[in-house]
Amino acid sequence: PAFRRFQRAYYSVYFPALAADWLQGPFLYKLYQHYGFLEGQIVVLYVCGFASSVLLGSFCPPLVDTLGRRKSCVLFASTYALSCLLKLSRDYLVLVVGRFVGGLSSALLFSALEEWYVHEHVARHDFPQEWIQVTFSRAAFWNSVIAVGAGGASEFFADWLGLGPVAPFMVSIPFLVLSGGFAVRSWEENYGKKRAPCGPCGEGLRCLLADRRILLLGTIQALFESIIYIFIFLWTPVLDPHGAPLGIVFSAFMASSMLGSSLYRLAVSRRYHLQPT
Repeated sequence: PAFRRFQRAYYSVYFPALAADWLQGPFLYKLYQHYGFLEGQIVVLYVCGFASSVLLGSFCPPLVDTLGRRKSCVLFASTYALSCLLKLSRDYLVLVVGRFVGGLSSALLFSALEEWYVHEHVARHDFPQEWIQVTFSRAAFWNSVIAVGAGGASEFFADWLGLGPVAPFMVSIPFLVLSGGFAVRSWEENYGKKRAPCGPCGEGLRCLLADRRILLLGTIQALFESIIYIFIFLWTPVLDPHGAPLGIVFSAFMASSMLGSSLYRLAVSRRYHLQPT
């Protein structure tokens, strides 16, 4: 029962944050197009978001450890809400700033929350290590479910209610407030060891150069991710001229992703054992 309560405290912060993140997926390109920007200008906006996430992501773990994981979660909610509010502006430079702030928020989302959980699980509550996987597996399943629901919700607010492509970004803000509020209300603060800002990058580079298999695996992953990001950019301008409901299409993508994960788990199970030795 104590572990279940602890899980619920984590999910009460994590799931609203995921919902806010997924709500913004279907209509980002459409919003910039609605403001009258050309494809080349939209490319720059996308690249600014990805670049800031990469650059700031290297500094986020040391920042999170020093500032505190709970404070970092509140910082994530605040910066992401600011990023959503900046989407109301039609000024190009303001939108660029919004993408940089959004990149910082994404980096915080995928470092602060999980680091808080692992520290609390092991150091404060002394639960068995193998239970960490239970929590994250369940979170991964519900992440897919939330993504599917977020696509439908964004379609509802943007098109069915006629509020326009900026509506999903505004709907994200209450979820971010909930996430930050639950973190303040139900989480204890914890800190990590002080690390040099470039420490994780140096360790990663040494691992890449020391083991050829890791280098090959990283190369394959990078190529795959590049294809995914090209796809993320192109699917809206390809489908939108045909009147496709973007939110519903996004939900279909997320449902297919969930199906792929399920098929993978089935393939590597004891029954089929398709994973190489």
